[in-house]
Amino acid sequence: MARVTPDDVRHVAMLARIALSDHDVRQLEQELTRLLDYMDQLRRVATDGVEPTTHVLPLKNVLREDVIQPGLRSDVVATLAPHRQGAFVKVPKVLE
Repeated sequence: MARVTPDDVRHVAMLARIALSDHDVRQLEQELTRLLDYMDQLRRVATDGVEPTTHVLPLKNVLREDVIQPGLRSDVVATLAPHRQGAFVKVPKVLE
């Protein structure tokens, strides 16, 4: 069982330039100890013959061919807009 001491927590906090209260130190000591215990548990798992992988599911790219298709005509699009100014769609100002 890996054991994290309060001095370990304070040292890492000092390196990270993080101010911790005594309550924070106690809480992080427990959390880091549990984390290291879990890492020890994972380290004990037999992985002989298991190939390294980046995903647990097989992935493949599903792409379609690019096919040129006609788009909507600008006059049709303009009729769908709630506000127009000539041939343009009028939208609220977002930048001052």
